[in-house]
Parts: sequence; structure tokens; C-alpha cells
Amino acid sequence: MTGNKTKTATGSPTGFVSSYLLYLLAAASEAASQQFHLRVREMGLRIPEWRVMACLHDQDGLMITQLAHYALMEQSRITRIIDQMVTRRLVERRNDTVDGRRVRIYLTDEGQALSSELVAAAKAHELTILGGLSDEEAENIKPALQALLSSLEDSAVVG
Repeated sequence: MTGNKTKTATGSPTGFVSSYLLYLLAAASEAASQQFHLRVREMGLRIPEWRVMACLHDQDGLMITQLAHYALMEQSRITRIIDQMVTRRLVERRNDTVDGRRVRIYLTDEGQALSSELVAAAKAHELTILGGLSDEEAENIKPALQALLSSLEDSAVVG
């Protein structure tokens, strides 16, 4: 049995997978990330470490649970990554000033310098990616994705 595949005017298939939202999101993320991840590795970091540094660049002093959420990783995995980053002197643990039982993660001076350099490179890479789109598409893609994410998060809370 053959599938219901048709082709667009450019000759690309329009079957289920090639037009499926989750595939398109994953494939676009993979293609865009692959290019930038080369730069991350050149800087001596693993991708999970870059994610942690990017999160802390935005909001230094997050707790492990918050980092796991923002970096899209399980808490046990992020704890191991933080341990390794502490050893490499990229981040440090500090007790919360309000509740000493809580531990927060901060970038060290070395980690801050490296994250600033990588965030600048990430922004430049993003501009290159968006340069492949029309002005209207480039202007609308982030708000559309943010709205989709917000909708999904709202439905997860309600459902």
C-alpha cells in the first residue's frame, strides 16, 4: 500500500511527515542547532553545559529545579552537569540568602565571560538563520512559537 503523497510545485513531498508540525519543529531545531553546536564545541563546552550557561546568562542564581525546566533537562541530569561545571570552575553553588537550605547556581567570572561570548555568537547565528526568511516570516516566527508554547503550557496545566 502506498501513502497519500503529493508533490508541491517545487517537487518536494507533502506527505504526512513532511508537513507534520512536530516533525517540522524538530527538524528545524535540529538543523539550526547543528550549525551553532559546532561553535559551542569549539569553545570547549558540551551542549548541555551551553544550555545551563545560556539560562544563567539570562538569570544568574537559579535553583537546580528552575535550571532543569529552562534547559529542558531532567533534574538528575542537570545535577551531574552542574557538578562537572563546578569542577571546571564555570559555575558555583551558593546558599540562598533568604533560605539557607536552598542552593542557587551562579556563573563564575570565567563562566560569565564564556557565556557572554557564546550568547553574542548565538545572536549572530540567529540573525543568519532568520536571514533565510522573508522579513514578514522573520518578524512573525518567534511570536508564533511563543504563542504556541504558551498555549501548550496552559493546556498542560488545565488538562
